[in-house]
Amino acid sequence: MGRQILISSLCLLFVLVARLSAAQTPTPTQAGVKSPPPRPRWTEADRKELLAKAERGDASSQMWLAAAYEQGWFGERNISEALKWYRRSAAQGDPDAQNELGRMYEDGEGVKQNYALAAKWYRKAAEHVPDLGGAGQGRNNLGMLYLEGHGVPKDDVQACMWFILFRRESNSNLTYAEAHMTTAQILRAERMAEDWKRRHNDHQE
Repeated sequence: MGRQILISSLCLLFVLVARLSAAQTPTPTQAGVKSPPPRPRWTEADRKELLAKAERGDASSQMWLAAAYEQGWFGERNISEALKWYRRSAAQGDPDAQNELGRMYEDGEGVKQNYALAAKWYRKAAEHVPDLGGAGQGRNNLGMLYLEGHGVPKDDVQACMWFILFRRESNSNLTYAEAHMTTAQILRAERMAEDWKRRHNDHQE
């Protein structure tokens, strides 16, 4: 869990800031890091050690390796290698990798843009409890797809539900969605969120 939090801090910080910065309009999900943050000084020894762990099947190491290739922490960016390791980590259930794979499908980064596949991987990330790191981001991103009708039917109630599950307080996307909904729709979304929490044994406040 600690590693996932750290991964989110390094790899998803700009995504989170971009999605929560505007109060008047919904923040688009396509907020992958286009201009990488200052790169960690990873050595060749670091790369070899991480690669060895990833090749042994460690999902967290696979996620780190993918992020390093995507962000160019070893030097040049390598999107094909990033995709390979995101996929391996995501297949093992790592929520950060699942969310990042969804983002790459949404952005068309290294793959043909495919909103349906983006929704698939965001949903897999979103289903994790607790909602740390990629799980929380997956919920927000899936909500945005429902809000925009990309890869899923446009559904403000579903969008609102996922925004509630992501973060109830200080969530500009939730505020935007609710501003365009009736009271009955908002109450329905709140009930759906509570039902989801019960079914997933999610007792977080």
